[in-house]
Amino acid sequence: MLPEDKYFQSRDDAAIWQRYCGFLDLSVDEFMEIQEGLLMEQIDLVAGTPLARRIMGGRKPRSLQEFRNTVPLTTYDDYQTYLGDQGDDALQEKPYFWVHTSGRGGNFKWIPYTQAAFSVFARYVIGGLILGSASRQGEVNFRPGTRILFTMAPRPYASGSLFYYLSEYVTLRTIPSMKEVETLEFQDAIQRAFKLGLRSGVDVIAAISSVLVKMGERMAGQTEKMSPSLSMLHPVVLYRLLRGILRAKLQQRKMLPRDLWPAGAVMTGGADTAIYKNELARYWGQVPYEVYAATESLLIAVQNWNRKYMTFLPGSAFFEFVPQSEWLKSREDPSYQPGTVLLNELESGQVYEVIVSHFYGMPLMRYRIGDLVQVMSLDDPDTGVKLPQITFKSRADGLIDLAGMTKLDEKTVWQAIASTGIAIEDWSARKEYENNQPHLRLYVEPREKVEAAHLEHLVDEQLREIDVDYRDLGGLLGLQPVRVTLLSTGTFGRYFEAKRNNGAHLAHLKPPHMNANDNTINMLVGLSEVNG
Repeated sequence: MLPEDKYFQSRDDAAIWQRYCGFLDLSVDEFMEIQEGLLMEQIDLVAGTPLARRIMGGRKPRSLQEFRNTVPLTTYDDYQTYLGDQGDDALQEKPYFWVHTSGRGGNFKWIPYTQAAFSVFARYVIGGLILGSASRQGEVNFRPGTRILFTMAPRPYASGSLFYYLSEYVTLRTIPSMKEVETLEFQDAIQRAFKLGLRSGVDVIAAISSVLVKMGERMAGQTEKMSPSLSMLHPVVLYRLLRGILRAKLQQRKMLPRDLWPAGAVMTGGADTAIYKNELARYWGQVPYEVYAATESLLIAVQNWNRKYMTFLPGSAFFEFVPQSEWLKSREDPSYQPGTVLLNELESGQVYEVIVSHFYGMPLMRYRIGDLVQVMSLDDPDTGVKLPQITFKSRADGLIDLAGMTKLDEKTVWQAIASTGIAIEDWSARKEYENNQPHLRLYVEPREKVEAAHLEHLVDEQLREIDVDYRDLGGLLGLQPVRVTLLSTGTFGRYFEAKRNNGAHLAHLKPPHMNANDNTINMLVGLSEVNG
């Protein structure tokens, strides 16, 4: 029997909830006590390793305050020599597994995970699955054997690693199986997942928001053109299809994914989750349950059962936060060491950069993940949770500064584009200059006929509604800083295929939404002209 399966056999729902979701009952003081205790254990554990000695300057901090005063904030550059080739000589123990994410210049950032660390993350993921399928406190709908429609990146990416190794702790049925996922191209794995899901049914859908939205859009547009195939002749598939068709006809609309898979939970993440929340619910039948995860710390925060904001996980990592004013100083002067605050010093409404220090023998100390979060409130009266409630704001390196007056993040730009009502396949944005004036240049592939000038007007209008500083920029300086370059139909698809054919890894198959470099933009424009 797998380690976590036994708890579901021998405990009642109240005990299960307490084991996996009990962190929601903590006070701020209790949260901080756990954090500090785990940090001091971590320092004792790794202080003698070559990597820790290098990061801590040969000193072993004896208190939390000494740790924060003497250990500098770090980036992956500080670890590249030790971790870049997946060596373990400088680590406290041989890793259970390694994960990677994209870094500068197409290089990967490799992060090792100890088994002690993952055993904690496994419980947190199970907690997320319980919360994601719950409608009230104490409700436990998740059980071992849950069927999960899996459309995320495979190992060694964090998402695939998370579920692959989770299956060694609790019985899961991923669709496709984790081993099959690793033999397929990402798009092929998504198609395979939906084909298998028609036969098996699903309990939980796990995917990035943008993938779910695109699949929902395509499925809604293709159901009327669906032609019979051998795979559809299976009785279960036929029943599911006919039931979905009937349900849609009774409601006088096109068939949607929710008609085929009435899942108990839709687990997702990404900067666009809040923007597409309503669309995700319409396509998939559930308000999406959001988690905040990173390669450097597999799970950082999860939503409460009311699916409003997210709560930090006390055993994930030691958290510090750089206030936005300090972060801006460090952005302007890379040599500046910004000050940090702790979770019990957060202020409602403020934006912070997240800093993590690992527990359980892992290597990162005072590490700048590169994410900005916003504290929405210091507690959640709806659920009784007494811990700060946050939402993911943006990547710290994904801001576009216009005239020093407004700093647009990916979520804001995405929301403005989505709110225009113009159907968009994809987009990329960066700051460019026209007559020495900065502007926001959008490279957009529309799915419907639209004039560039009209889309510029609509995006500008929406940005004025969303962002006060942007509105002031136009009012004070008389600027309309949005410029649109329209790309031909299929441009982003051709970019994807070209990168895949050139052997690019999954993380580099799509252009970034914010601050793409000249090579990427030139490639997009060139591919647009091919079919222009």
